Amino acid sequence: MEADKLALLKHQAARIRLGILDGVHGAGSGHPGGSLSIADILSYLYFEEMRIDPANPTWEDRDRLVLSKGHAAPALYAALAARGYFPTEKLTTLRQVDSFLQGHPDMKHTPGVDMSTGSLGQGISAACGMALAAKVDGRDYRVYAIVGDGESEEGQVWEALMFAARYDLDNLCVVIDWNGLQIDGPVSEIVNPAPYDGKLAGFGCHVVHMDAHDFDSIARAFDEAKTVKGKPTVIIATSVKGKGVSYMENQVKWHGSAPNDQQYAQAVEEIKAQM
Repeated sequence: MEADKLALLKHQAARIRLGILDGVHGAGSGHPGGSLSIADILSYLYFEEMRIDPANPTWEDRDRLVLSKGHAAPALYAALAARGYFPTEKLTTLRQVDSFLQGHPDMKHTPGVDMSTGSLGQGISAACGMALAAKVDGRDYRVYAIVGDGESEEGQVWEALMFAARYDLDNLCVVIDWNGLQIDGPVSEIVNPAPYDGKLAGFGCHVVHMDAHDFDSIARAFDEAKTVKGKPTVIIATSVKGKGVSYMENQVKWHGSAPNDQQYAQAVEEIKAQM
């Protein structure tokens, strides 16, 4: 990847991480761990991959993103703000009364949100519907869905993948955020969906692996997805929960905890050092 493009993506990923921290700290609640783990993916999607227009959020031919793991809304909001859908100053209103930044994505009130999500397992089904609609209407937009690894324990996720394969939804790209931790602990100790490869292939999907924090790896994965014909692509994105904040990384307690003032200040200092 060219040095200037890489520098831009890293800078925007750091901005997204700062936005996550601002929102969760301001609210005193939220989900920083799984938001930080997808910051690099969102940086690539919103600043390189997706065909979008912040000045026209409902443009019919835009690419769509469905954050199926809706509790990671702070990351989506931070990415949208960084891309210019609304002022970054609004991020500190997360979860506050009368704010358009609810605890989970709300397509009716937040510019740039393509689908309201939160009940795990359902977002990917909505993404399938969007992708099928594009096929029926003869449009060439692509649909991206980000699914949590814990979320992939839901049966509805696998039903949606069968549906996507049945209808040849090669315009659908699903990203599984494989950070290995969910609210109750390690995914491997709850209802472990791994290994994914054979299951996903058996359900009719093309499978790609990527390092969720390496932009060359991210670029290769999404580039490969665009070459696949006749079936959906699922990218298994190996990530670090709490990525970028030393005391949050790989710590399950930060799945749904907000930093106090001292922790927030340290986190901001660490992220700014990465810009």
